[in-house]
Amino acid sequence: MTRAAVDETQGGVPAARVALLAAALTAVGVPLYIHLPQFASVELGFSLGQIGALLGLIRLVDVVQDPLLGRLTDHFAAHRARMATLALGGLALGVVWVFAVTPRYGGATSLAAGLALTFTAYSLGAVLLYGQSSSLAGSGAPAAQLRLAGAREMGILAGVALGAMGPQVLGQAFAQVGGYPAYALAAAALALIAAVASKTLWQRPAAATAPLCLRTLLRSGAGWLLALGFVNGLPVAVTSTLFAFFVDHRLGLAELAGVFLLVFFAAGGLSAPLWARLAARFGPRPVLASAMILAVASFIWAWALPFGAVWSFALIAAASGMALGADGVILTGMLASALARAGLPAGLVFGIWSFLGKASFALAAAVMLPVLGLAGFDPGRANDAGALAALNTAYALVPCLLKLLSLALLILLPRALLQLGSNPSTPLETG
Repeated sequence: MTRAAVDETQGGVPAARVALLAAALTAVGVPLYIHLPQFASVELGFSLGQIGALLGLIRLVDVVQDPLLGRLTDHFAAHRARMATLALGGLALGVVWVFAVTPRYGGATSLAAGLALTFTAYSLGAVLLYGQSSSLAGSGAPAAQLRLAGAREMGILAGVALGAMGPQVLGQAFAQVGGYPAYALAAAALALIAAVASKTLWQRPAAATAPLCLRTLLRSGAGWLLALGFVNGLPVAVTSTLFAFFVDHRLGLAELAGVFLLVFFAAGGLSAPLWARLAARFGPRPVLASAMILAVASFIWAWALPFGAVWSFALIAAASGMALGADGVILTGMLASALARAGLPAGLVFGIWSFLGKASFALAAAVMLPVLGLAGFDPGRANDAGALAALNTAYALVPCLLKLLSLALLILLPRALLQLGSNPSTPLETG
């Protein structure tokens, strides 16, 4: 009997189904931020300022939406299967709307509506995936949560890799259709397959929880982890937003963008189970701190790269991808374990987590793109040395500073959260 089959029959982590669900969600959700600046500027003729404003306005909906969706998944846990089907169906429709319908039949209004649908569907699916982690893992125990996080993050990073490379690869294979429409159809098909395959996940009983209030949330330590997760997500949000511009204009390697993304996400996905095992053995703080230092070194190296540095940037992509794998496994595992120990409903909290994650991408787009525009950078033409220096600073040094801030927050993290099996009544002391 395979390990996946044992997991299914013994109530453990159904790794393959969790990974497929995660891949289907993130093959659409996260790559939108990677593709949208290039897609909207080149295919639709939008300026960087317009793109940043559009993303910022759409993300304002998440101020209410993600926590509300989390509360709904907690309250209507018996209907999780229907909600998951609705999320994946909406995701399939939304990605086709954005990348296949809008270029032919719509403009700004159509793009905004398609993005709103896509992000709402992604939010619902992500909240279900994270918020029901105790049920999916069969236990709120730290070991089970780390195993679940490892399977989930492998799926997430694989999905992002598929989505990131999709337009370029499919554009070559289906030139008549076009890269973006072909990617949209493939991503929609994956979402529908995942909707069918993941039905058994929602047949597991939902964990009983206690009422959630600000006091219990802070006492559980979740507030600390939410703050750390938001700050720690900002560096990857900045680099994801500017990746296509950096590779094209700063390195002159636009034709290898898909390869670099594949290396990045493959390194993250393959390293996820290793990070989970290391965190279980040595504790989350030293392991996560090591990953953060690795990310900082990668950012500094990227800033110093010469034009056309293929192999160096490939190594940077691998190192930073491994660092991202540690972030996803350890932080989400710690948050789920803390909530399970305190007996708190995870849906609402992970709704807030989802909002903060997307807010980091929105903030990166809303701030960095207009700033680059003011600095003279234009993705539609050749740029002078000053504009390229601004791009270099924005892509490498700004994320480096943000990651150092994350490392400082990790050092100050309460000790009770670092003892993954600690009693929830343990005082939250820093250090």
